[in-house]
Amino acid sequence: RTMATYQRTGDAGAAGPISRNRLLLVLLLVLLIVAVVIAVAVPLSLHKRDADMDRARRLMAEVPLVDGHNDWPWRMQDVYNNRIDQLNLAQDMRPLYNESHTDIPRLREGMVGAQFWAAYVTCDAQYKDSLRRHLGQVDVIKRFVEKYPDVFQFVTTADGIWEAFRAGKIGSLIGMEGGHALDSSMASLRMFYDLGVRYMTVTHSCTTPWADDWHETGKEVPEHNGLTDYGKLVIKEMNRLGMLVDLAHVSFKTMHDALDVTEAPVIFSHSSAYALCDHHRNVPDDVLARMKENKGVVMVNFYNDYINCGPNKTPVTNIGHAADHCDYIKRVAGEDYVGIGADYDGVMRVPVGLEDVSKYPNLIKELIVRGWTDDQIKKLLGLNLIRVFKKTEEVSRKLRSTTEPQEDLVPEDAVADQTCRTYRI
Repeated sequence: RTMATYQRTGDAGAAGPISRNRLLLVLLLVLLIVAVVIAVAVPLSLHKRDADMDRARRLMAEVPLVDGHNDWPWRMQDVYNNRIDQLNLAQDMRPLYNESHTDIPRLREGMVGAQFWAAYVTCDAQYKDSLRRHLGQVDVIKRFVEKYPDVFQFVTTADGIWEAFRAGKIGSLIGMEGGHALDSSMASLRMFYDLGVRYMTVTHSCTTPWADDWHETGKEVPEHNGLTDYGKLVIKEMNRLGMLVDLAHVSFKTMHDALDVTEAPVIFSHSSAYALCDHHRNVPDDVLARMKENKGVVMVNFYNDYINCGPNKTPVTNIGHAADHCDYIKRVAGEDYVGIGADYDGVMRVPVGLEDVSKYPNLIKELIVRGWTDDQIKKLLGLNLIRVFKKTEEVSRKLRSTTEPQEDLVPEDAVADQTCRTYRI
């Protein structure tokens, strides 16, 4: 009995090493398979990511990226008082001032095809020296474009965007950010057009004597409840001139009033979707729905506070938030009515992955990953804005042949309480 017990114990002891060896072999085989899978999958994944970026850059080489709003000229005013003669814009500007988003090397890296440069001054200039200071901003834009002729080309037409792009230059257009620039004068509007301004944001973040800005949305008694009669004439004169009507910054009611009056498509040069981020600077669904009829374009703003807010706010704002707004506007308004208006150098906080003007390809790649087609990407990049611009020019040609310039004056009581006016015109 003792011997048998020993024998059985000895057999089990002999089997133990064999089982362990088999287990080790199985583990080694599993590790080998995992290593092979990783060795194959990682390069394939990297190749896919590289292929998506290659596709993004290819599309950006075929169609100009037309950004609706960049405040670099304001940084020149704010930091250098528009003294750019000794300023090298072809260097990395980040060491020179905080939150720098724009310089020539990064514009080139980001494959910017055309840019609406914002001629902007603060709202505290209204009723004072706003007109003079806006002229200074138009001047500095023209001067830096002239200073770097191998990089920039001044553009005032839709066809000019293509001409600059095909010449390898960044088409440079002027958008005037705020109706307070006019001092409520139709003559000023016409003169700004003659200087090359091709859109005017109807208000900035301040109500003018003839239009409510976004702060008036939601008020029980808004100052004008949208556009005044004079404000509606301003929209009509912009149509006649061929100046794009920009509804970024205005109240919801002003948006609807302008859409009721305009004969040309409108733009939102730097606004996002209110449904995703309930800031009154953004565009509500009922206005997005009207883009199908008006055939305008909503150009997505990258500012963190306009794309990541409200009940859906997350701790970190990233490229996905900007892409979400592009997706949403494409879905609600349509693929023909969405564009890009990043607002670089006009805001302090931008998403991870979209830190400056060099990062536009990242957004295009993200949209490709989300399933956007080549045609949809091209529309977003610039074709939608160029279409709106061409239609605005067409409307202008018709109106100029049938309509005289607006000569109405802003009502006396609209500006009676303001200073710095010696004559009612």
